[in-house]
Amino acid sequence: MLSFIVPAYNEESLIGQTLEALARAARAVEEPYEIVVADDASTDRTAAIAEAHGARVVRVDRRQIAATRNAGALEATGDKLIFVDADTLVNEAVIRAAIEAMNRGAVGGGSAVNFDGRLPRYAELIHPMMVRFFRAAGLACGCFLFCTRPGFNATGGFDEELFASEEIWMSRALKRQGQFVVLREAVMTSGRKLRMYSGKEVLRLFAGILVSGPKALRSRDGLDVWYSGRREDPDLVG
Repeated sequence: MLSFIVPAYNEESLIGQTLEALARAARAVEEPYEIVVADDASTDRTAAIAEAHGARVVRVDRRQIAATRNAGALEATGDKLIFVDADTLVNEAVIRAAIEAMNRGAVGGGSAVNFDGRLPRYAELIHPMMVRFFRAAGLACGCFLFCTRPGFNATGGFDEELFASEEIWMSRALKRQGQFVVLREAVMTSGRKLRMYSGKEVLRLFAGILVSGPKALRSRDGLDVWYSGRREDPDLVG
């Protein structure tokens, strides 16, 4: 069975579309499935919307993405796990490709990623380079990662010492267990954070991580892109 695991924090505006897309894709590939939403201390209607869409909701109060993903995986019962962010839309092609990859023996993988809506110029420039880099490096982007249950268990799950980039650690951990593939099929994720933060803000964030090294990822401090709570898409405000 497929287990879709959706970590979420205050995603009432987008999670309904995400869950509808998951259900459509799962029905199209004719696989039994479940959807587990790991709700990490949301203060809005995220949990209620998830339940209304038939998802099983796991309550988490960690404000940490890795721990939230792990809580969802612990609740899931499937032998194939697909982690999808609450602002990301999948399609039949990418889900079918992920299933086929695991059926052929891959322990896990990721996909290409497109962004919705208008993107600032800096994001338009770096997006294709990042897609090529992640494919060449054999790394999954955070919004979509899949793996087998045995593969997940063998890694011990996402590293809960990390507050960001846990998908990179998980990609490397899965690669040590077997074949890891980055699909050419793409998911569509929200470009709102690229619209919310200027190029200077993003550059400052990643420059700080580079200067501080891995320890910068072991604290929520300074990781505002992931933890500030800003959710309003500038293109939808006003």
